[in-house]
Amino acid sequence: MISWPCLLKLDGDDELIFLDSEQNFLAECFDLILCEDDYVVDSKGLCYLIGSIMKPKKLALINTKRVLDAAEVTQLIRCHEFKKAEFCLTKIHFLTVSDAIQALSY
Repeated sequence: MISWPCLLKLDGDDELIFLDSEQNFLAECFDLILCEDDYVVDSKGLCYLIGSIMKPKKLALINTKRVLDAAEVTQLIRCHEFKKAEFCLTKIHFLTVSDAIQALSY
């Protein structure tokens, strides 16, 4: 079971997209051209690939069994914030994956 909120990580792009619900996930992905290496990280650190169900035509999250820890999610957020150049990257630190994801809810 997916623990919302989540982060959407698009392959080849450091920008992360905050997803607060499945409805938000579907809305954000509606206009995107997704690739097979894009993935979602939930609040427990579980990674999901984005698949398509043909009947009905809908997006699905497929559990990869890969789990990111707080340090790995923190690194994703540091890369995300580096593009904006608004924060001191060394000060970005989170104790839990959930805290890290919540930090992007702004």
